[in-house]
Amino acid sequence: MNSETLPARTTTDSTHPATGEPAVEERRPGAGADHAPAAADQGEAEEFVRLFHTEHPDQPTPLARRLHHIRAQIDQQGTYSHTEDELAFGARVAWRNSSRCIGRLYWKSLRVLDRREATTPEQIHQHLCEHLRQATNGGRIRPVISVFAPDTPAQPAPRVWNDQLIRYAGYRQEGGGIVGDPAYVGFTDTVRRLGWQAPEGAWDVLPIVIETHQDKPELFDIPRDLVLEVDLTHPEHPHFAELGLRWHAVPAISNMRLRIGGIDYPLAPFNGWYMGTEIGARNLVDANRYNLLPTIAEHLGYDTSSETTLWRDRALVELNIAVLHSFHTAGIKISDHHTESRHFLTHLEREEGQGRTVPADWSWIVPPVSGGITPVFHRYYEQADQRPNFYLDNDAKNRGKGGCPYGH
Repeated sequence: MNSETLPARTTTDSTHPATGEPAVEERRPGAGADHAPAAADQGEAEEFVRLFHTEHPDQPTPLARRLHHIRAQIDQQGTYSHTEDELAFGARVAWRNSSRCIGRLYWKSLRVLDRREATTPEQIHQHLCEHLRQATNGGRIRPVISVFAPDTPAQPAPRVWNDQLIRYAGYRQEGGGIVGDPAYVGFTDTVRRLGWQAPEGAWDVLPIVIETHQDKPELFDIPRDLVLEVDLTHPEHPHFAELGLRWHAVPAISNMRLRIGGIDYPLAPFNGWYMGTEIGARNLVDANRYNLLPTIAEHLGYDTSSETTLWRDRALVELNIAVLHSFHTAGIKISDHHTESRHFLTHLEREEGQGRTVPADWSWIVPPVSGGITPVFHRYYEQADQRPNFYLDNDAKNRGKGGCPYGH
């Protein structure tokens, strides 16, 4: 998800390269997170279990017996429980079906952590920390997903308000400027009202807000030793380091609803490793984010008096060189958009060889830098809402922007 989108190369920071809107489907099968939990969809359940047995035919429980058990559970309880093998398979296939992720070649490598037994905010926080520890892996970033309890008719699932486990705070200044990430000014205000003692620096990692059905939202800091960061330098411009730029190594999306076999898991944070353009062409560049192209162009001495000098393009390329160079120098896994584009075509070939359709959204698959010279640019793709899959709900979007269901 390249998580800023989906496992291994999440799609550009979970936001559309042109509009800045969320990088995930907003179709809402079932009740979803911002409504009362609905009963499991029996049709989806049976379709999923048949798929699981088709791709893993060596199951100890025969398909007919498993289907009978699921129907009985849904009739009695309104839901059913996935086995550990079903859960792992469903999470991986959800990545395989994510039409806006270019990094799906690695879908089988997703490490699935079953956290359905965690009930308290403290337990959830501990598991989220362990997720970051396993994902970071000393810089050898691994795709990981932690799946917590699902929504059921009996009670709603736990949730995290953050859109990613690691994000930088944003602070509005009296003169109108912003210190930190402008996209998280609202969320920063929210966690300050909830009691966070903000350091008010340029790279403050936001706390995690955890909400369970029996408790009010609680704040938890991420231990500093779990936040691996990279200071940005440039291989040909030694003074680039004077800009004081950095970024974190693990993009772990935490506000997407995982839907497997008619069951919703609203808290299922997942990560892959970054594709460089997510940082160097979106997070540090978007006008509603750090908007650094003018600063970098000035620092490099470019003529910004006219668009015809292509100063934006030149600054953009140099920033992306700095991102890739800095991560590689630090020994932290990252990929470039040319390599990932070729890998995506390999994924297409493999999946088609298995007789499977590969849904893909062209506007997300094509990288935000040099798209026309990548091989994914020059072809059409099928679009389909295949399940299992990941979805983004309105309440999750509102929480991530600083909205609060408790009306602070």
